[in-house]
Amino acid sequence: MIAIDSSSFIAFFEGAPGTDVGLVQQAIAAKSAILPPVVLAELFSNFDIAPEARSLLLSLPLLPFSAGYWLRAGEIRRQIFATGRRARLGDALIAQSCIDANVSLITRDRDFLAFAQNADLRLHP
Repeated sequence: MIAIDSSSFIAFFEGAPGTDVGLVQQAIAAKSAILPPVVLAELFSNFDIAPEARSLLLSLPLLPFSAGYWLRAGEIRRQIFATGRRARLGDALIAQSCIDANVSLITRDRDFLAFAQNADLRLHP
């Protein structure tokens, strides 16, 4: 399984070029795409979703929350702040979901680099 961030899904739905868009296509075709729940919420709140896109998103499995998730998400965010970098709450929640499930993340959002460098998030090439 491989998680997909909202930034890459938006690019995919817009038909934008990019390595991440190709990876999203591959993950969907291979039925290996999975969504952090926060990504689903972001996409449904910040993106004008066509009916086909809505159906696709709702067909994908969601990463589960495990015990202690919220505490670990807060701690990971604190770790990033300690390095002097920014860490949006949504990004911390997405990163922690991926770390807990031991899946890599497809994203074009460079803010996730801080989580990869300081908190064991695996980014998909």
